[in-house]
Amino acid sequence: MVDRGASALSLPDDWPAHPDPILALNHMGTFDWDLDNGVFHMDAQAHEVFDLRPDEYDGNPATLAVRVPPPEGYRLDGLVSRAMKDGSENYGTYFRIRCRDGTMRWTHTQGYIRRDETGRPRRIVGIVREATEELAEIEQRREQAADDEARRQQTSVVQLTTAALAHARTIQDVIDVLKDTHGLTHLGATSLVMGLVEAGRIRLVAEGPSGSFVPGTLITRIDEQYPMSEVVRTLSPRFIESPEEFEDSYPILWPHITDLHITSAAYMPLIAQARPIGAIGLLYNDRRGFTTDERNVLVALGSSIAQSLQRAMFYEQEKDLASGLQQAMLPRTIPSVPGADVAVRYRSASLGRDIGGDWYDLIPLPGGRVGAVIGDVQGHDTHAAAVMGQLRIVLRAYAAEGHTPATVMARASVFLHELDTDRFATCLYAEADLSTGVVQVVRAGHIDPLVREPGGACRRVSVEGGLPLGLSAEFGQLEYPVGTIELDADHTLLLCTDGLVEQPGTDLDDGMQTLTALIATGPKDVRDLADRLIDVAEERGGDDDVALLLLRRRVLDAPQPGGRLQQHVAPGDPEALTAARHMIRAAVRAWGAAERTDEIELVADELITNALMHTEGSAVVTLRVLAGSERRLRVEVEDSSSALPRRREAGESGVSGRGLLLVDLLTDVWGVEARGGGKAVWCEFVLPERP
Repeated sequence: MVDRGASALSLPDDWPAHPDPILALNHMGTFDWDLDNGVFHMDAQAHEVFDLRPDEYDGNPATLAVRVPPPEGYRLDGLVSRAMKDGSENYGTYFRIRCRDGTMRWTHTQGYIRRDETGRPRRIVGIVREATEELAEIEQRREQAADDEARRQQTSVVQLTTAALAHARTIQDVIDVLKDTHGLTHLGATSLVMGLVEAGRIRLVAEGPSGSFVPGTLITRIDEQYPMSEVVRTLSPRFIESPEEFEDSYPILWPHITDLHITSAAYMPLIAQARPIGAIGLLYNDRRGFTTDERNVLVALGSSIAQSLQRAMFYEQEKDLASGLQQAMLPRTIPSVPGADVAVRYRSASLGRDIGGDWYDLIPLPGGRVGAVIGDVQGHDTHAAAVMGQLRIVLRAYAAEGHTPATVMARASVFLHELDTDRFATCLYAEADLSTGVVQVVRAGHIDPLVREPGGACRRVSVEGGLPLGLSAEFGQLEYPVGTIELDADHTLLLCTDGLVEQPGTDLDDGMQTLTALIATGPKDVRDLADRLIDVAEERGGDDDVALLLLRRRVLDAPQPGGRLQQHVAPGDPEALTAARHMIRAAVRAWGAAERTDEIELVADELITNALMHTEGSAVVTLRVLAGSERRLRVEVEDSSSALPRRREAGESGVSGRGLLLVDLLTDVWGVEARGGGKAVWCEFVLPERP
């Protein structure tokens, strides 16, 4: 034989290349092929396999062409040639021969290549045998395997559909899973219908393909002659095995679906907690009847769909409750604040559309001040929304009472700790004096604020913070540092929750850099900028809520009296003392008294130092502008001691006793007031009139 190329005829890959050991004993012969002289010797059994008499074969392989059709010969020659060239030790294949009576039968051959010491093929010995019966059995096994595989695929579709339904949160999510082309259509269904039971009726919630809707079936009574109504009434599946059966059983429905060429259908009740919540129907146009296995698979599918629907119904009920609760807790309107443009936005998480505990608030305060709050309660449920509402109320109340920002945060933390909850909350409270632009910021585990300048440049303002609300009270760390920001005209303060910053695969710093770049290129108007940021959050998606508050300071047309700033200074806290000095310096410049900055800062520093040295508690420094016949700046330092200060002569060192002397020399007027269990030392400075 010569290599004439491989035939296009080949058996499936899963058919065996090696003979069955039992079948191999039937009609099996041997051959010995001497490659040097080309003699192909066969024994008597091999002659029988090829249906040749001994006198019809001369030992020449080409003589076998009388029994081996050319396509099979090409394939055999190609197989043997490749085996000899690639160094194989053996080969094996099935091929067909044409018998004496003209019929075709399958034969199997297995050859073993003998080579010399150089690797050159010298001889091939092997076997040939009849394989028709063997392949018939293989074909039967293959058909059985195909049936088993079809059942496995159907079961797999149910398992995959069930797995996909496990992630469905809403009824629409369930419908989307069922209408997915990789879902039920693998079961061979042409279309599906699904309805839900509502007030004794069935409301159609899904139908497909498009154009298959039957008029009058959007809402049907359970007692009507429709297949979904029947399975809901009987709580049993209904398998329709032929068009004739469909027409006879449901004459009202059948005329409307004849264009779909339906040949069979399966309707299953959707039962949850022993009551019907709906029904689903699968319609086919290429099959008649259902096997027992197919019926069992479809019933199991109906059970899985029912459980998913019930979860979706419970979820949507809870979502509606939480949404209503949250809307009631968030501010209905944001008050108009003289001297500022304000914009707020809120976006719910996209994953599952849960309701969370993010919130914002804007609190008008006396003296041209305003409090801005942003916060996030741990969790995404009705409990988080309820805790958020309570926190918002107490923060507003503490701020309105006139407490310092640090005290507002500390009291809110104690309130949350004493509340019957295991939740904590991050929060940022910023109290801004819009007449001066001085903003005092307290941070409880929340992300830093951002400030955008009129030209668009945006920067992150690092503010030292304390523990989240609830945790600081639990661990006894209620001292919250106060940071100071100077907000010039047309500068915008931006507060947000971490849902606007955090992105999958990036850390917080990278997220903040991305946000600052986005703000820098955004619109100047705070409302347009807020819309832009929330649109980006929508496009990005994410499983966390977003709350956003923007405050842009505008310059007032006329000076406003009554500006007030306050700072808490604890003993042994040099950073708080530095923050107080910074606040005083910024306020004095903003109120138009820059030439008296050094005097005012020196006097305030002396009063604060005296309060800390001669009492056992902390000091509260307050600055305010007083209106009248002349503008005055009043500095008050309050402590918890009722002992009144007294002027003393300076000591030998020239240091001790100078405090009140400086106050008397540098101020226009000063005095002492009793304040409950303590006192306040105050002084006033006359300010020049504004141009």
